[in-house]
Amino acid sequence: MPDTQTYANHTRWFPLFHFVVMPLLILNFLEHAVRIFTNTGSERIEQIFWTVFSVALILLGLASRLMSLKAQDRTIRLEERLRYREILSADLAAKASDLRVGQIIALRFASDGELAGLVERTLNGEFEKTGDIKKAIKDWRGDYLRV
Repeated sequence: MPDTQTYANHTRWFPLFHFVVMPLLILNFLEHAVRIFTNTGSERIEQIFWTVFSVALILLGLASRLMSLKAQDRTIRLEERLRYREILSADLAAKASDLRVGQIIALRFASDGELAGLVERTLNGEFEKTGDIKKAIKDWRGDYLRV
């Protein structure tokens, strides 16, 4: 990972998951799916079972990733709410509780100096997508501990 995180390079790839486990599970599924059409009789029924099982393994891999991301999102939400109390005015911190989780997650990259302005702009509906919030950040605050 680069020393300085920016909008352009902040996407987190977990090599074991993204480049080893999931490709192997997908190859396993494809191999079983092909065998359904090449086998006949009772072998075909068995291949259907193994194909369904391989789909279940892919879903298990995706579910494990999504659960860890959801736990991380909850932690980020808590960390940022504490940060809002320390940095923002009491009124703005209270209003920031109306932000959606995705907006809070995007705002975590904002430096302390520009956080108040970006929170106000977000509350005013200036940003259509969370990516727009990230693009508006001038002084990027890296998050190097992401899942």
